[in-house]
Amino acid sequence: MLQLPATLMHHTAKTCLAELLQALQATAETTVTVNAVALQRFDSTALAVLLELSAQAQRVGKKLVLQALPTRLNDLARVYGIDALLPAAN
Repeated sequence: MLQLPATLMHHTAKTCLAELLQALQATAETTVTVNAVALQRFDSTALAVLLELSAQAQRVGKKLVLQALPTRLNDLARVYGIDALLPAAN
């Protein structure tokens, strides 16, 4: 399981994405859960990170599942019209 940090904003996005991509490559699991329970401070850059992570997962034949996304981040994704692109767990 991958973990999102407490803060995911423009100034931390590049490092966060690099770490998540490294962890994605390292796992043998074909379904990879990304837990966002710690995520408290974020901006729209967080959506870009999640979309890129999802795209990279697809490229290597893995399925990404997002867990515990903050309501505000889901709302932001809906406003941008990309909520369907974020594979949230039920």
